[in-house]
Amino acid sequence: MPTYAYACTACGHTFDAVQSFADDALTVCPECGGALRKQYGSIGVTFNGSGFYRTDSRAKSGGSKDGSASSKTESTTSAKPAAASTPASS
Repeated sequence: MPTYAYACTACGHTFDAVQSFADDALTVCPECGGALRKQYGSIGVTFNGSGFYRTDSRAKSGGSKDGSASSKTESTTSAKPAAASTPASS
């Protein structure tokens, strides 16, 4: 459940409330009974560490070309033509 920040317009009291998305917003200050307003700040989710950069999903500039070329070379040089078998006649 998300946490919402509220501030009283009358006394300035600020607090956080954990509410469901379906719950109505709070309107009455628990300290003085004044009107509340919901405060909006920075987002509550941050992505830290590696793996969240735009360039991480792209292939390396030389890695994929070298890897595919070497595997093609190996597969063509190691493949030998099948020997034709002819029935022996007596």
